[in-house]
Amino acid sequence: MENESATLELALQKNQLLRIDEVSSLTTLAKSSINLWVSLGKFPKPIHLSPTVKVWLLREIDLWIENQSTAQK
Repeated sequence: MENESATLELALQKNQLLRIDEVSSLTTLAKSSINLWVSLGKFPKPIHLSPTVKVWLLREIDLWIENQSTAQK
């Protein structure tokens, strides 16, 4: 039962929505760099919740970070 709970918690975390401040902290990129790279197709596109609110899925940011470290090798 504990294992199922941990699996569910991990799944919920991966579906977590992040605002740009959190994305910036996770990636160590400036907000302006994130926005530029999104426009250049070098970073995952955000989900627009409203005209002024955009968010990213944690799993997409995690995957992008993994791909960056793999590309460096």
